[in-house]
Amino acid sequence: MDLRRLNIAKSAAIYHLLFPSITRSLACVTTTFQPNNNNQVTPTPPQLPPPPNHNLLKESVTSLLSHHTLDSNKCKQLMPLFSPHSFDTAFLAVRSNVNAKTALNFFHYVSNSCHFKFTCNSFCVLIHLLLVANVEQSARLLMIRLIDGKLPVLNTDKFKSRHIEVAMALAELKMVIEPVAMVNLIDMFIHVCCSQFKNFGSGFVVDAFLVLAGRAIFPSVGTCNYVLTSLVKAKELHKCYKVFDIMSKGVSPDVRMFTTVVSAYCKGGRIDDAILLISKMETLGVAPNVYTYNNIIDGLFKNGRIGEASQFKDMMVNKGIRPNQYTYSILIKGFINLEKFNEDKILKDMLGKGLVPNVEIYNTLISGYCKLGKTSEALRVKDSMIANGPSPNSITFNSLMLGFCKRGLVEQAKDGLDEMISGGLSINLDTYNSVIHLLCENCRIESALRFTKQMLLSNMKPDDKLLTTLVSKLCKSAKHKEATELWFSLFDKGFAANIVTSNALLHGLCKAGEMEDAVRVVKKMKTLILDTFTYNALILGFCKEGKVDEGFKLKEEMIKKGLKPDTCTYNLLMKGYCNGSKIDKAVELFDERKKAGLVNIHTYGIMIDGYGKSDDIVQAENLFNELVAKKEKLNAVIYNTLIRAYTKNGNMTSAFRLCNDMKTKNIQPTPATYSSLIHGLCNLGLVEDARNLLDRVRNEGLLLNVVCYTALIGGYCKVGQMDKARSLLQEMISYNIRPNKITYTVIIHGYCVLGNTEEATKLKQEMENEGIAPDVVTYNVLTNGYSNLEEAFNVTDQMIKYEVYPDEITYTSLINKNANLNDETTASASISRIVILAEALFEVLDEIHQQSVVLSSRPSVSSIGSIPAPNDAVESLPLKTYTKSLKYQTEDAAQCYICLVEYEEGDSMRILPCHHEFHQTCIDKWLKEIHRLLVDRKMAYASRSLHVIELQMRLIAYCGMVARGSQIAGT
Repeated sequence: MDLRRLNIAKSAAIYHLLFPSITRSLACVTTTFQPNNNNQVTPTPPQLPPPPNHNLLKESVTSLLSHHTLDSNKCKQLMPLFSPHSFDTAFLAVRSNVNAKTALNFFHYVSNSCHFKFTCNSFCVLIHLLLVANVEQSARLLMIRLIDGKLPVLNTDKFKSRHIEVAMALAELKMVIEPVAMVNLIDMFIHVCCSQFKNFGSGFVVDAFLVLAGRAIFPSVGTCNYVLTSLVKAKELHKCYKVFDIMSKGVSPDVRMFTTVVSAYCKGGRIDDAILLISKMETLGVAPNVYTYNNIIDGLFKNGRIGEASQFKDMMVNKGIRPNQYTYSILIKGFINLEKFNEDKILKDMLGKGLVPNVEIYNTLISGYCKLGKTSEALRVKDSMIANGPSPNSITFNSLMLGFCKRGLVEQAKDGLDEMISGGLSINLDTYNSVIHLLCENCRIESALRFTKQMLLSNMKPDDKLLTTLVSKLCKSAKHKEATELWFSLFDKGFAANIVTSNALLHGLCKAGEMEDAVRVVKKMKTLILDTFTYNALILGFCKEGKVDEGFKLKEEMIKKGLKPDTCTYNLLMKGYCNGSKIDKAVELFDERKKAGLVNIHTYGIMIDGYGKSDDIVQAENLFNELVAKKEKLNAVIYNTLIRAYTKNGNMTSAFRLCNDMKTKNIQPTPATYSSLIHGLCNLGLVEDARNLLDRVRNEGLLLNVVCYTALIGGYCKVGQMDKARSLLQEMISYNIRPNKITYTVIIHGYCVLGNTEEATKLKQEMENEGIAPDVVTYNVLTNGYSNLEEAFNVTDQMIKYEVYPDEITYTSLINKNANLNDETTASASISRIVILAEALFEVLDEIHQQSVVLSSRPSVSSIGSIPAPNDAVESLPLKTYTKSLKYQTEDAAQCYICLVEYEEGDSMRILPCHHEFHQTCIDKWLKEIHRLLVDRKMAYASRSLHVIELQMRLIAYCGMVARGSQIAGT
């Protein structure tokens, strides 16, 4: 501290403390002055005593730090006399008289109480003293805090990094510290840089080492080895070479140092340098050991120099160096990789050297055989391993799993992974990913999903590409619920799926019409940026539901968010119009895109299909011919679309002509081609012709699919030839073509039409045994097939048990059966069960209504939902006046299914697009105020929704009628 800043009284007290022989007070010191030109007297400030000399400062430091305890009062009195540099000089000079622990307390006390800052050199001296006093833990902690800047060190701008400043400070101590103590100090410094600051990269310790080496200061050989090993582990091989070259000039390398650098040369592909280094070792009198030879042999094998590797192995034996088990592990691995392995020879050589194969040797053998695809050999070695004592470990099983996956051995891989899980063995990420990928490729989706869940329980994230594959496979297998649960479980684990996997799930959900789950997923995708594929998936879903207007809203939202709708976007909207029998709107959009030159062959395919569905074959042919005229490269999809349109209209001649045209143009017909042809023939009653076509195609080597067989099975069922239908079912199974729920449902329907519900029920059971869950269509077929109402109710009970909810067809069937009962008592008894089922239906409808309300509250992608029918949409629906002779002349009591009142002559009736008719006042109120389904502003309600309304009213009316009949009978 600058003495000029001290006040007079304080300076005097300290002066007396340092110089007790001087008794005259500072007030007695006289001063001289010169008057100025104005005769004004300027008093001269009293002169402070000169700063104490260096010897006195040393004495002060000694008096403070030589004792076992620290005198804090004395510290406060003396510290104002010291500057950081003056203390540094005195501290270094008297270090031999200093008590290290007292000095440590002193540094701590004056830093906190006096806010004194020491130089980096002073801290280095303190660390040295602590090491000499064997207070190593405190010395190490102090060094760490000194390097990371957490000590009150006097700032200096000379160095960019504190560790470089510390290195320079240590170098300055070289001339005053004993050599052994200096090496210990440098060792600790290098160890701290290397271990505590490894996050800063290997350059951190290398820079410090180079500063010291530049001043001919080197750590011990052990520390040099530690630095080199750290660089090799960090794969900083070039730095390792550089540091070794410098170390060699200051220390004498030992066998460990040479071996470390040999390993580095081998890892870096510098095999010749490694061989030269071994020669240099021997020249310097440092004999290579077994580890040196192991490294060079391994390096030679990895570089394909098998002959030289064998020579070095013989060389080590000739020099009396006994190979160890790791040597043989290297030999086994090397020979296997080069496919020149003789297991018996190597194992015999091992046993001849008195070495018994350990678990590492066996694992090396198993891993090697698995890499070669020789899993049977690997299993043989595993059995030998068990017989000879070493127990297989997780490495053993992980190697076997990868071998099974490489060979495509699905069952072995699945069973092996199950064994690992049950045995509590560690399963690595590659093993999980490989087995799950193999299972997905072989359609073993349930097992793949189970193992994926096990991964998540182990806090392991499956590969992103694998997740996308699994989610896609689950959706294609109609396991949308499982795919959605998996996707959400990834979020819960903190392993959020990426946009590709999320889009795969959305596409699967939307394609299947699972829009509720699709919206839930979109809500959760807050951390992901929605892309064009995301929006296209949602547009697909809404168009499949007939909500094309919602699709257009999403398209506009895309544009607002800076996403350009692509051809696929517009194709989906066109397809939505075509599927909704709105071919005119599809044509408008097609013409608009065509003028802009933004249509592709898929666009044409959609329009051809749309014309085919609307029975406008001429326009479908025109578009097809337009493609031919433009010399577009046609594909099987385009041909199949027009063939399907021909078969739908019974024009089999044109269909077969087009199929032959495909062949002449080297376009191979696909299973979809033949399934359309078979279906068309069956519709015309030409079932045997369809059978002959299927046999001919199969004999030509084309792999038929489940659709082709199902079409022919349907043909046999239509003509009542159930034996042939069942025979064909067995045939397709024999060709490894797995029937689906449609196949089984078609046959069940065939039996029900013939009144053979017993066989139909057996087939349903067979279907369930095969793991194929019946859907509402299957149950409806059975319900309709039973003539006995009680048996029909049993089917509906099964539906509810398996969470398959009855629909309007189910209830219509039950109502019709009940209406046909002659026994009023039986009819009355069944009414309660119908009411219960009706209530279940209403609950489902109410849930749909609630869902639509929730969805409508979402903004943007968000705006997906339902609204009440707009007034102008309702008013645009046509009206008619009820006349008995017009439509209901054959009916006893035509009525409105909303108010349940019979129509009277002259009543005003509203006609809906699905041709249902209601009282104008009733349906207007329903549409405008009560029902909340999506409304097309021009075409009004979707037909299916109105069927539900009618069913509700029919149930209410019928239940009321039966109840009234029961009351009358009771009276």
